[in-house]
Amino acid sequence: MKLKVGLLGGGSWGTTVASLTSKNAKTTLWARNQETVDEINEHHTNSKYLPGALLHKGLRASSSIEEVVSTADVLVMGVPSQHFRDVLKDAKKYIRPWIPIVSLAKGLELGTKMRMTQIIEEELPGHPAGVLTGPNLAKEIHSGQAAAAVIAMVDKTIAKELQGVFNSGLFRVYRNTDVVGCELGGALKNIMAIATGMGDGANAGDNTRAALITRGLSELTRLGTAMGGRRRTFAGLAGMGDLVATCSSSKSRNHHVGFEIGRGKSLEQIIAEMNEVAEGVKTAKAVMELAKEHNVSMPISEEVYKVLYEGNSVYDAFKGLINLESGSEAEPG
Repeated sequence: MKLKVGLLGGGSWGTTVASLTSKNAKTTLWARNQETVDEINEHHTNSKYLPGALLHKGLRASSSIEEVVSTADVLVMGVPSQHFRDVLKDAKKYIRPWIPIVSLAKGLELGTKMRMTQIIEEELPGHPAGVLTGPNLAKEIHSGQAAAAVIAMVDKTIAKELQGVFNSGLFRVYRNTDVVGCELGGALKNIMAIATGMGDGANAGDNTRAALITRGLSELTRLGTAMGGRRRTFAGLAGMGDLVATCSSSKSRNHHVGFEIGRGKSLEQIIAEMNEVAEGVKTAKAVMELAKEHNVSMPISEEVYKVLYEGNSVYDAFKGLINLESGSEAEPG
């Protein structure tokens, strides 16, 4: 018997994943906007978020969260981290017992600083919680370019079953039991993408970008392992892989934010011009709090935070990093 997939969220990545799973399982996507729902059902497109992309013809959409959730054997959460809990609460009354819930979000909840699987465990205890993450740019996947992701769940049997749901042709899905590390890698790399975007926008050069990516990996590994993630996870798809893709691509929302800041635009103006969420902007707040709690040095993240929230310029940020004393590469800082 094939599993039925219910996916909540009609943005670019949620729609992309729903189109992929439609090749393997009956999939229904929930979106708030009725126009988006009608467009997916009638034209197999979502032009607001994926212009020019043709979705799988088997994908159905609905504006009724009850319709999508009540029949799902697997629930996929494709909503931004700051709306994750509210949407999950709406779904809670309709979900059947023990249904696995997979997060696509790459962020941390403000206030609680919780990962999305922690929110799932708090709101819906007893439901296996996992995350699908990795270097995945939606527009490239739709254009037929190869990509790889990782499904992270504690239960290996469930992860293997879900691997078959998400695996699709040139989209290869691997398994990992390190949920903490995979989730943190996806959230933390967004801040590094803003940093490299700022450098690219200010024409800092390729050497600067390479240094930021490499030292950024060191930062997210330090905090990730301090919070319980496994070091080797950060060298894999959820860590280094996602970091390289997000920090190097103009298709990355977080890189875009940094790039525009580097060119002199204000954060408010950049956000107002975007139709999707750049998770790193709000995650930066939670990460600074976590770094302090765990006594972890995160100089790049700190400089990004100062640019986003304390009025510092990109020049101030790079000056702050240059003035840091260079220690051993294997040590913090």
